[in-house]
Amino acid sequence: MQNDTAVEVRNISKIYSGNVEALREVSLAFPRGKLCTLLGPSGCGKTTLLKIIAGLIPANSGEVWVNGRQVDGPGPERAFVFQDFALLPWATVLRNVAFGLELRGMPPEQRNEIARKHIAEVGLAAFEASYPNQLSGGMRQRVGLARALAVNADIILMDEPFSAIDEQTRRKFQEELLDLLKHHRKTVIFVTHSIEEAAYLSDQITLLSPRPGRVAKTIAPGIDHSRGPDEIRRDKHYLDTVDEIWQMLKQYVD
Repeated sequence: MQNDTAVEVRNISKIYSGNVEALREVSLAFPRGKLCTLLGPSGCGKTTLLKIIAGLIPANSGEVWVNGRQVDGPGPERAFVFQDFALLPWATVLRNVAFGLELRGMPPEQRNEIARKHIAEVGLAAFEASYPNQLSGGMRQRVGLARALAVNADIILMDEPFSAIDEQTRRKFQEELLDLLKHHRKTVIFVTHSIEEAAYLSDQITLLSPRPGRVAKTIAPGIDHSRGPDEIRRDKHYLDTVDEIWQMLKQYVD
């Protein structure tokens, strides 16, 4: 694995019980410090591949390499942001964000200091003592992101993190995610169903074919984020990228 590659999957295949083939011989490299998106039709294995990279489920065959080392389970260099937030309902925002550090045995004072820093970073400083059921969906997603940042993982795996929130909040989160990545040089692997979101956010987009998922194509949108979001979304290059992806994916739509 080259030094500029954070994650590499080699010939990954996954078959679920009932002989359901989710992935077939997927080989793919994710460059360090970039936001890479997995995109494709429902059931193509995007989330399955993400969970295999995270070490949450095993592949039937193939290898996962992280930072030049073959892995076969979870590790501290990877953090997962779940679609359904996966927060501890009985714990405060502070405890939820500090939970990964607590599992690592970090003393309370130290882990709470780190957690508070990242809670403030995602705009929830006034909600440290709140519980998940007191928060909106968008706020709960911020807690999930803060928790991933708190453990200081090199690689953040995000499974449709903005799918449960309204479009206005979603766009705001997209901007906040890009802003956070300017300050934290993380590698992000991002699953979404949204072509527009993928084209807007990504340094690299991998299109997966219908089940069994295989790599259909990998493209680099090359969006210049030094401009404002409204300007980008009106830009011909961005619109052409969205259309190019749609032309490739619409063949898979029934």
